[in-house]
Amino acid sequence: MKTAILSAALLLGSVSAVPAYQVGQDLKDAGHATGDAVKTGAEKTTKAVKKGTTKSTHAVKKGATKSTEAVKNGTHKAADAVADKTDTSH
Repeated sequence: MKTAILSAALLLGSVSAVPAYQVGQDLKDAGHATGDAVKTGAEKTTKAVKKGTTKSTHAVKKGATKSTEAVKNGTHKAADAVADKTDTSH
């Protein structure tokens, strides 16, 4: 009877040692996968920020150009209006 209990205990002990190793390996693999995911996420974020910055810089330049043109046109219209009012050749 003691031999059967001892054999069962040894058998259960050896079976549980394999899953413990497997759990450790699974945790190690999960750590590597998490590290890879973080690296990939950081690379994608960097690319997205760079792309967004480029687009916003372009939009700001375009807006500044339009604003400058509008001010220039307004200045010319105002100057023409003043010239028409002050024209003494009539």
